[in-house]
Amino acid sequence: MLIDDPAAAVLGLAWAQLPPLPTPAPVLFLGARSSAWLPAAAQPAWQYAQDFKPHADALQAQGCGVAPVPDGARHARVLLLPPRQRQAARALLARAVAHCAEDAQVLLAANNDEGARSLQNDLAALAGPVSTLSKHHCRAVWTAPLRAAHIDHALCAEWRALDAPRDNPAGYCSRPGLFAWDRIDPGSQLLAAQLPATLRGAVADLGAGWGYLSSALLRRCAGIAELDLYEADARALEPARVNLARSGHPAHIALHWHDVTHGLPRRYDAIISNPPFHIDRADRPELGRAFIAAAAAALHAPGQFWLVANRHLPYEATLTAHFTQVEVVAQAQGYKVLRASGPRA
Repeated sequence: MLIDDPAAAVLGLAWAQLPPLPTPAPVLFLGARSSAWLPAAAQPAWQYAQDFKPHADALQAQGCGVAPVPDGARHARVLLLPPRQRQAARALLARAVAHCAEDAQVLLAANNDEGARSLQNDLAALAGPVSTLSKHHCRAVWTAPLRAAHIDHALCAEWRALDAPRDNPAGYCSRPGLFAWDRIDPGSQLLAAQLPATLRGAVADLGAGWGYLSSALLRRCAGIAELDLYEADARALEPARVNLARSGHPAHIALHWHDVTHGLPRRYDAIISNPPFHIDRADRPELGRAFIAAAAAALHAPGQFWLVANRHLPYEATLTAHFTQVEVVAQAQGYKVLRASGPRA
């Protein structure tokens, strides 16, 4: 049996083993992703939180509205699909416990090769004894009904703070769980070194992350009048805002929580990108190809597209299909910088 999202499926199997909740009962789903079991299980009182725009859009399509969860809200059960990065996962675990009402339960699921056993130990450290279910190379873990005495409140507060934006060793604001959160990605660094100072007008950064490339643009290009950052991970937007505010550049800056593969809402004089090429551990070069298509459709006729990618990714054919001129500008450390111009109609 092929399971597209095995962790979400195993979460549903574990949900079915827990005692039924009265209707309506407030349930919170952190890191929510769409799944086949959701429509039958979910009730109108459920709340969904998801920072990654493609997952949020899939939930919306399934009839599950994604919205911020207010501090202090308490729920009869909290579900979560934690991220892989350990600090970000611990922060989400602590958030889940903090949103539990008296006698509520926390239920999580994760792939075995993405830290499921560590998450089991972490949840037990926060909230006491746990039960487990294993299937599809994943593990679901859930607490007993929680009471205040079960919870390590000091550890909960410590782990909640792990998610806070802070300066990384490179001196940029970032936070755990973002791409290259604690360093400058060498591909982005290579692209930044190649960007010409002559870029001007309206410019976009696709897959902008915490804003390193946009910050480099503002340092280098005095003629930029407008800069739009498009990023699918909402957790990156606040660090990016901090980093760009530090530049002091007079350009009008806007940050967009957006899935670039759906296209862009306006046209630009130049576009830059270090596009993602995987989701979790699976290579997804079609993401980069979709970024290329979106950039070509959003550029004015004389516009330029600057792209960095791992050297093995076969983007040249896609670029040639969408642009009249394509050149490799630089190669180093397993990366290549490509410049494309003359978007095809």
